[in-house]
Amino acid sequence: MKGIISILISFFLLVSCGSNSKSSQNGKESATESCDYIIAFGSCNRQDKPQPLWNAILQESPDLFLWGGDNIYADTEDMTKMEADYEKQKNNEGYQNLIETTPVLGTWDDHDYGKNDGGREWEYKKESQQLFLDFFDVSKSDPRREREGVYHAKDFKEDGKTIKVIVLDTRYFRSPLEASEKPGQRYKINYEGTILGEKQWNWLQQELNNSTANYNLILGSIQVLSGEHGFETWANFPAEVEKLEKLIETSKAKNVILLSGDRHISEFSEKKINGLDYPLVDFTSSGLTHSYTDFSGEPNQYRVGEVVSDLSYGLLKFNFASGEVKMEMRGVGNKLQQEYLVKYKD
Repeated sequence: MKGIISILISFFLLVSCGSNSKSSQNGKESATESCDYIIAFGSCNRQDKPQPLWNAILQESPDLFLWGGDNIYADTEDMTKMEADYEKQKNNEGYQNLIETTPVLGTWDDHDYGKNDGGREWEYKKESQQLFLDFFDVSKSDPRREREGVYHAKDFKEDGKTIKVIVLDTRYFRSPLEASEKPGQRYKINYEGTILGEKQWNWLQQELNNSTANYNLILGSIQVLSGEHGFETWANFPAEVEKLEKLIETSKAKNVILLSGDRHISEFSEKKINGLDYPLVDFTSSGLTHSYTDFSGEPNQYRVGEVVSDLSYGLLKFNFASGEVKMEMRGVGNKLQQEYLVKYKD
């Protein structure tokens, strides 16, 4: 329990969350719960590895699926190879079953961008952007075809409520990273650099300031709140973290939730922001085909619950009547790994 917001963290508790029946599987036990809207998301997916989670995701009948980046592993200057990698993923039987029934949005991370830990310096970013948009079947007349970066926003309406999904591009404009000489810290802290770039920052400000949605989901590839592990994170650019938190507070956009990937672990992070009457949650879900199985611990002052280092995908289950959003990590066999319940105000 934190402040006036009721938060429940549990590992095996199932709760009712609305009016439309959805089926889910918890290990060997099945249960039926009612939800108004379900979003599944995940990241870190090798196109050439077994992909055991698509059937689990389909069992939840999601209304929307979000890619959190590293949707394929290309890491190449050869755009013909990257195109073939995307095609291989698109033809995966489990993924085909998903996209036949479920709308899909997403961002990219470094491996589908084309360069490990790459930023604005990547010389093939324009070419890789077009292949990314091809993978998502984005129309040739869509503004994203002419605009630099894959950022995008879309409203989803259900039962008189609106969920706005804001997709960030944390690659195309990001300042180059510099190696750190500090033990346990891969990169130096950069107080002057940018993650989103001026045009995307202006766009994000407009999207949040003008949002009338009941919930605002900000999907980015790298973690925002967890910043002590020394790898890629928004915390490598402290001024950008402060700018984002201030924008969320001053925009008055309702019920902002952060979604991230990249880390090959899944965890919930939570921070109390002055001016917000709810906790700012960063839900990290990673990975879909391979995970950090040797994970032995790392600091995160904002962590809530435990780190999951097995294969997993994320779920958000919305109860519009109560304002509750149940966030779940689920793994192979659709086993419930951990859940986190936040009650938001409308």
